Amino acid sequence: MSDQLNTLCHVGIIMDGNGRWANQRGQARTDGHAQGAKNTLEIIKAALDKNITHLSLYAFSTENWKRPEAEIKSLMAIFDDYLENEILYFLRRGVRFQAIGNLSKLSTKTRFLIQNAQRISKKNTKMVLNLAISYGGHDEIIRAIQKMASQQINLSQLDQATLESFLDTQNSPPVDLIIRTSGEKRLSNFLVWQAAYAEYYFTDILWPQFDRTEFLKAIENYQQRQRRFGDIHRETRLDSEQTI
Repeated sequence: MSDQLNTLCHVGIIMDGNGRWANQRGQARTDGHAQGAKNTLEIIKAALDKNITHLSLYAFSTENWKRPEAEIKSLMAIFDDYLENEILYFLRRGVRFQAIGNLSKLSTKTRFLIQNAQRISKKNTKMVLNLAISYGGHDEIIRAIQKMASQQINLSQLDQATLESFLDTQNSPPVDLIIRTSGEKRLSNFLVWQAAYAEYYFTDILWPQFDRTEFLKAIENYQQRQRRFGDIHRETRLDSEQTI
């Protein structure tokens, strides 16, 4: 297998199953989100150990604003705590933090904490950590077009590179691998542009139980694949190259 096929730069994770984890234990959904947040820290550490350079985590979607107000407040409190306390550990390890999404809907405090984390980590180069909060792939593309229009970009000459430079993930390459926990098998409006040629890994394990071992299993599964990027002749050509 070609080394090029084994390259894993950008991993996206749809962290699903916190509520079901809590329901199975007779606990409140907020307890599931708290446990999921603890697990998120462990997976970030595992990604750093595997030298993954870009990690995008789907934390809160544009559709999640429709959830009960009490649950939303609990989630936002978890985000604020993470940004105030836990993020410092990763910043010291060379992580560049970046929030992606429609941040205008967030509270003043949360936006301040995001801006502060982005400011103090902007020179870090070990890994870019994209936290998708108030995020939707369709919304991201619409906002990118609106920004281009406000800057009077000639849309009749729009190309892929220009559009990508206006996306929230402009500092990250295309996604190589999307992981989704909890047994659901859909993208749910996550990085719809960036994941055009991504590989997918689905597992029935709920997010609070998706530990380092399971994460490494997903990476190993990815590394056993051959990516063709829409080229039906790629696999045959690569097999021929390896026999030379």
